[in-house]
Amino acid sequence: MNPEFIDINDFRARMETLRRTGMNFLRDIIGMDWGEEGLGAIYSLENTSTGQVLQTAVRCCDREKPSIPTVCDLWSVAELYEREVYDFFGIHFAGHPDMRRLYLRNDWVGHPLRKDYNEDEAINPIRMENEIPEDVQRPYELAEDAEMEISDKLTNKIHGDQYIINIGPQHPATHGVLRFRLALDGEEIRKIDIHCGYIHRGIEKMSEKMTYPQILALTDRLDYLSAHQNRHALCMCIEKAMGIEITDRTQYIRTIMDELQRIDSHLLFLSCAAMDLGAITTFIYGFRDREKILDIFEEVTGGRLIQNYNTIGGVQYDITPDFAKKVKEFCQYQKGKLQEYNDVFTNNIITRKRMIGVGILSYDDAISYGCTGGTGRASGWACDVRKRHPYALYDKVDFKEIIYKNGDCYDRFLVRLDEIVESIHIIEQLIDNIPEGDYKVKTKPIIRIPEGRYSASVEGSRGEFGVFIESKGDKSPYRIKFRPMGLPLVAAMHKILKGAKIADLIAIGATLDYVIPDIDR
Repeated sequence: MNPEFIDINDFRARMETLRRTGMNFLRDIIGMDWGEEGLGAIYSLENTSTGQVLQTAVRCCDREKPSIPTVCDLWSVAELYEREVYDFFGIHFAGHPDMRRLYLRNDWVGHPLRKDYNEDEAINPIRMENEIPEDVQRPYELAEDAEMEISDKLTNKIHGDQYIINIGPQHPATHGVLRFRLALDGEEIRKIDIHCGYIHRGIEKMSEKMTYPQILALTDRLDYLSAHQNRHALCMCIEKAMGIEITDRTQYIRTIMDELQRIDSHLLFLSCAAMDLGAITTFIYGFRDREKILDIFEEVTGGRLIQNYNTIGGVQYDITPDFAKKVKEFCQYQKGKLQEYNDVFTNNIITRKRMIGVGILSYDDAISYGCTGGTGRASGWACDVRKRHPYALYDKVDFKEIIYKNGDCYDRFLVRLDEIVESIHIIEQLIDNIPEGDYKVKTKPIIRIPEGRYSASVEGSRGEFGVFIESKGDKSPYRIKFRPMGLPLVAAMHKILKGAKIADLIAIGATLDYVIPDIDR
């Protein structure tokens, strides 16, 4: 898809028009360095009513002080998307309320995804605070009634019952290395500040020096509970760019593996959400049943968490002779266990008190923050990529898109349980009909994508996972961008948590179901 380039002087008016005329879902903002043509960004938009997808782009020619008007007042998720682009490209977004780095340290020198980036001058850990550039020396605006400097002590009492506290980056209930900085008034949350990047690995930068087959291995290490789906998206994007037609057998295998991965992820979600609320028995039940999927994965792919299975043109290995038999046995087994989860946890009075009416995300806010996956569907948003933009075999199987309306923790929990049932239903329609044939088509030893811009999306375990590639015809991408599923979820945390009790943060975080390596990349 070639984006519509907009003159920077007309950019803001054009984006307001697009938002007003139905482009209400900002899928991603992709920072770009086009060399002599300037820095800029590509905006991927969608109309949630019609499914129309549109890309727009804008350039700013001044490399010393590049600036683009903000759109975070039009789409809430843009606040973090724009901070990410600023962090890696140094583009300021005029009118943005909080133009700080998102992933890298404040004393980091330069912006790593620029083509003229000097890696040797990246960071000097002994720089003094007065040497930090002025554009990153701004106080945290955590209190509504005052602007104040906040020290890095674990707990600060400001005045009365107002506190600034840190949760993470190693708190077990943050599901990874993520740090929340909270402004509390007693037990009530007034503001939350998200600190990302503790496990940022520069995957998109690394990809610029890797071949396409080498990049595949990195996708399993983003959201490791969507490993099959992540890799499926990248393979699909490359195959589309190269005009590769994969076999029917491959399509069946990929679709079945994606749904097994979804069940695997939702079982871990069930387990960890229960453990966060203190229900250890349910935690054990979920991990007990998830092991059966991991056994199937290990037998076919050689891996349990990281499988390295999808490849350009197909899959790495054919399925084993007893694959169908074991998958059908698991499906029957798993259907029998769902009632057990309900008896022990879902219908438990403590679960219901901790979740019902807690952490509400409205329909409009879910779209504005781009909260896809089970979180969006719990708020009434029909956002399943398998339905909106079918791929693989999803237009050939019957399944329901699970939609709830309340947008609270309980509905977010129920969506995942019901989606396990639908994933089993999809698998059962396919497992006895896997056609004979090749599991992989032959490709050239060196993969080169024709010059152009390409994108693909799949329904990952936590929402829409997207891949964008800009190619100059080389064996490595000029620019690759992965749309994270989790960044929109944490972007919505302040909206969801404001006014809630600190005890509710754990249940809310658990049911949003983000995975930190997917956010940090």
